[in-house]
Amino acid sequence: MVRPKKHLGQHFLIDQNIANKIVDQLSSDVKTVVEVGAGTGVLTKILLPRYTDQFWVVEIDRESIAYLKQHFPLLESRLIDGDFLKTDLNIISDSNLAVIGNFPYNIGSQILFHVLEYKNTVTEVVCMIQKEVAERIASPSGNKTYGILSVLLQAYYNIEYCFTVNENVFNPPPKVKSAVIHLRRNEVFSLDCDEILFKKIVKAGFNQRRKTLRNALREMISPEIMDNLVFNKRAEQLNVPDFIALTQLIGNHKKTI
Repeated sequence: MVRPKKHLGQHFLIDQNIANKIVDQLSSDVKTVVEVGAGTGVLTKILLPRYTDQFWVVEIDRESIAYLKQHFPLLESRLIDGDFLKTDLNIISDSNLAVIGNFPYNIGSQILFHVLEYKNTVTEVVCMIQKEVAERIASPSGNKTYGILSVLLQAYYNIEYCFTVNENVFNPPPKVKSAVIHLRRNEVFSLDCDEILFKKIVKAGFNQRRKTLRNALREMISPEIMDNLVFNKRAEQLNVPDFIALTQLIGNHKKTI
């Protein structure tokens, strides 16, 4: 028996119909699949027969690892005992990799940031996360929920909000609703700007989202472009192409100190 652990943010899915619905979101041409935090194997039992030796699990909970080894011996060496946030995904596959899972609420965003580090390996993600975070990721510009994760993920992935999941399909039931989203890699291999500066600008803009970009990015803006009208806007008003253009503008007029 695997006990849900609060410090790991575990809420085990117990509804097999929802599990089937989650797995069915995966594209038909996926070659390799890695499940994050298999828990009691509710997704694993569907995924393992479909992908056999191209299916991997990353699990950090010792009780879950013991349970999975006992109930899914076919996993063999493809059950990785460790922290997904520290896992080199290129060891599993260097292309056409799908990530799937019921992500713990407390590290859902961190998991997606880790996926971004392997954006040219991970072609899609199907995950169940807190509904509020799912809405934020899928949100368009101009929306109050639009933020750092929205921009950084939308730069490289097309995002679909699939469906909402009620609390009663989990053990223990969480205090909030969940949602399943599907991220599909777009055709952008690299952004048409300095990607490090792009991330820095996005984070700085949203860290002071109530301020205009002129104030939020003041430390980065050269005096010669300070009067550009884009700096009258707030971060939430810019979409991904706008942020790329802003990065080009700031990058081409680097502030000297």
